[in-house]
Amino acid sequence: MHAIDTNVLVRLLTRDDATQVTAAEAFIQEGAWVSHLVLAEATWVLIAGYGLTHSAIAHQRLTLEEPEVVSKALQHYRQRPALGFSDCLIVEIARRAGHLPLGTFDRALGRIPGAERL
Repeated sequence: MHAIDTNVLVRLLTRDDATQVTAAEAFIQEGAWVSHLVLAEATWVLIAGYGLTHSAIAHQRLTLEEPEVVSKALQHYRQRPALGFSDCLIVEIARRAGHLPLGTFDRALGRIPGAERL
């Protein structure tokens, strides 16, 4: 399975450049793997640059790195979208790795189970 970069994922979701969309669709025809970092970057680009909401971000032929970790991060993000998806993902990656609590100076992030405000 191929892996894709943030700009390819953004193009697949926004479909705002027909030539690049065609190339991206051809590249992921058999599916594509999306890392945590690409997912976090794409989420930021789509929300900040395109004004999309978290519910609008999905694609059927993509396989996420550790989908259970992403799912748990999405649960936190849906409850507290002001946190940002990447912060929620950081907590869940640390949880999966067995390295909790996650120390943070961020008041809002410190309220997520597994995070500790310093």
